[in-house]
Amino acid sequence: MIDYLQYALLIGLAIALLIAAITDIRARRIDNWLTGAVALGAPLFWWASGLSVWPGIALQFGVALIAFAILAVLFAMRAMGGGDVKLLTALALWIEPVLFMQLIVLMALLGGVLTLVLGSWHIMRRRKDRLAIPYGVAISAAGLWVLAAHYFPAAGDAIGLAA
Repeated sequence: MIDYLQYALLIGLAIALLIAAITDIRARRIDNWLTGAVALGAPLFWWASGLSVWPGIALQFGVALIAFAILAVLFAMRAMGGGDVKLLTALALWIEPVLFMQLIVLMALLGGVLTLVLGSWHIMRRRKDRLAIPYGVAISAAGLWVLAAHYFPAAGDAIGLAA
């Protein structure tokens, strides 16, 4: 059962994801202060959720480390921006491993659609410069979907909002 602190922290995470999407659209950048806040909020969420050190927190750290390693390779290949890597790694600290995999799949699908749409727009406008995709939008949308589908319904039950 989710309590009020967990619910407040999840709302804070949702707001951070919205800010990440907006700033990535505007400036093609996700600020370090934002990803840092997301990462630093995870231990408080673990505590509020009653997550055990072993295997709970250890598993969250493990998934985040694996995500960072894979995403760092994508960054080195210039397939992802640094802010995207940091945001996804920070999200891995919050989201249960199975749900994080769902987030990754949905993010990839949304990112593909976003790339097709912006690429088409870029070609139609006959732009010659390098296309910059605000992938933080896909990350944020996928994160918000996971929160809405798997975390907020339990919060609604706890405070009497469910039917």
